[in-house]
Amino acid sequence: MAERKAFNFYASFFDVYKQLNTDKDKVAFIEALLEKQFYGIDPKGLTGMALFAYESQKQVINQQVVGWEKKTNTPLTKGVDKGGAEGGCQGGSVQEEEKGEEKEEVEYTIDFKKLLEFINNKTGRGFKKVNEKARTKYKARLKEGYTKEDIFNAIRNAVEVQYHIDNNNQYLTPEFFSRADTLDKYGGEYKNPYSINVGVTID
Repeated sequence: MAERKAFNFYASFFDVYKQLNTDKDKVAFIEALLEKQFYGIDPKGLTGMALFAYESQKQVINQQVVGWEKKTNTPLTKGVDKGGAEGGCQGGSVQEEEKGEEKEEVEYTIDFKKLLEFINNKTGRGFKKVNEKARTKYKARLKEGYTKEDIFNAIRNAVEVQYHIDNNNQYLTPEFFSRADTLDKYGGEYKNPYSINVGVTID
């Protein structure tokens, strides 16, 4: 049984935390966040502003947990005693870990030519390539549990946001869509099924 060691603490978590007026609510929110992220325990007993704060971030938190579980192919420890987890249920041999890494390199790939074509078609831009830094970030997102469909939907949803329309999609770059916070914000279900589909996929 795996034990999670870390997670991405987004600025939105801190922003919500700062909006809470009492130390009691702040502690309750942070404890609920940490218990869900590290043990998969859904919060119980949250009330008032602490509950509101958690609910406002719930989708992002759940996506992080699901992503970790997909990456490790195992559920979180659900509050299992840490000593037990460390005593023999954590990783296997070095050879097993190396095999796992090889498998990830094969599975977590994107056709960047098709991805770039799709971004250019949807944004009306003319990007020439997806640079190596962005490519690495896309692969990292897939390893974290995000899907190609999340990326596909993030592009389609973002170009229909009025802010980006007003700014001629200048911020919608290949690097922009490689960020976890972008996929969390825009990568949900496609919100406008009646828009024209240019017929490009990123599979």
